[in-house]
Amino acid sequence: MITKLLTTPEGVEAVNPKFICKFIAVLKGIIMSTYTQFLYQLVFSSKDHIPFLSSMNQHILFAYLAGVLKNKSCHSYIVGGACNHIHIITHIHPTICPAYLIKDIKEASHVMIFRERSLFQNFPGWQVGYSGFTYHISSKESLIKYVKNQVEHHKTISYKDELIRLLNEHDVDFTDEYLFT
Repeated sequence: MITKLLTTPEGVEAVNPKFICKFIAVLKGIIMSTYTQFLYQLVFSSKDHIPFLSSMNQHILFAYLAGVLKNKSCHSYIVGGACNHIHIITHIHPTICPAYLIKDIKEASHVMIFRERSLFQNFPGWQVGYSGFTYHISSKESLIKYVKNQVEHHKTISYKDELIRLLNEHDVDFTDEYLFT
């Protein structure tokens, strides 16, 4: 440990009081911290887009995924989806990398799904990748409404068309060949 010493007029070395005040302020959390507001929509699908979600099991998976997010210090606004894919609207903690968060979500939910195999009989595993989009916080309510309406929404649009629309809206370059691996 480096100590900040000063010499008094009498020639005595002492710890600089400014250093002590800064050290105490850090310990008390007075120094400014990190503040962020990144609103994410994370989207991923089952392997080969095989339907596995139903009205009988989706609420269990969605609640479980919200719990994983909470355990990772992320604020989940809504977790939802339709038959073969998941949408998550969340604030990700500034120390969490989105790619690692998705990896952890997929791993934890995969274990849970296989533990509850009777509820998720058609689950083939998760696709390799994911898509992620950021939004201004003012979009939060419309995103929540969008995710709540997924089942109805997918009566008129396929997951593939939905994902391509999202990628295009956000100017994300993609290769068709690798889009659904």
